[in-house]
Amino acid sequence: SVKDLVDEQAKFPDWSKRNDIKSALKVGLILLLDEHGYPPVERDEVYDEIFDQAENFKKNRRS
Repeated sequence: SVKDLVDEQAKFPDWSKRNDIKSALKVGLILLLDEHGYPPVERDEVYDEIFDQAENFKKNRRS
């Protein structure tokens, strides 16, 4: 699931600032979407929105 993917990639405190982790998360999302029959997403805005949501989720989860 997307939650599992985010939890795995975002386990480091500075994950949202590290391009290597964000790239791995993006690849994971592409593969996950493909597994479920979704067409490829070519616009980075979609991934940026997912990163923003993941970052907010991680922040609020610690509170």
